[in-house]
Amino acid sequence: MTVRAKFKLTETTKHSWNPKARTLKFQAQYDTRIPEDQRFQEATPSGTFEMLCTNPAANDQFELGKDYYFDITPAD
Repeated sequence: MTVRAKFKLTETTKHSWNPKARTLKFQAQYDTRIPEDQRFQEATPSGTFEMLCTNPAANDQFELGKDYYFDITPAD
């Protein structure tokens, strides 16, 4: 089963120890007017996700303030 959640990139942090590194912080999004958000809220109304990324090409894919889908599936 796959679980889909919508998160907004709320913060990016650069690191002096590696100019390519960024810490990306995401917050779950919820708008009562959007049916998609209502479905997510029924299971998980809030959440955070944080990752460290040292790949410049990957970092270029992320825009501060933009919403992203997180699809969660088992790794087996």
